[in-house]
Amino acid sequence: MTDPANLSSGHTARLQEVLHCCLELKQATEHVRTFAALLAQRQGHRLDDWINEVRAGDLQPLRSFAEGLLIDHDAVAAGLTPPYSNGPTEGGINKIKLLKRQMYGRAGLALLRKRILLTIARN
Repeated sequence: MTDPANLSSGHTARLQEVLHCCLELKQATEHVRTFAALLAQRQGHRLDDWINEVRAGDLQPLRSFAEGLLIDHDAVAAGLTPPYSNGPTEGGINKIKLLKRQMYGRAGLALLRKRILLTIARN
């Protein structure tokens, strides 16, 4: 689940040993790493190539995932292409929802408002 560059030498050796023993796991790992690179580097133009590679392979779960991406292909490609993201906005909304859950039934709207504004001011 982590970038192989961040693994210790012992974990890297163990991973290579496991991947050497299981061809399907090695193929799945390569496909997942390629898809992660598409996400991280925002390379929507390479999405079709990735989908075609996965569909040509023998891994049914990944093939099913690729077929699912084709259902809403335009939206997926558009989400992978622009250099900007709404991640910071979603993070702020998540913080507000967390505060709201923590305050549920404890105090009124005035205190909740103050906690939200103080949290935003700290960031």
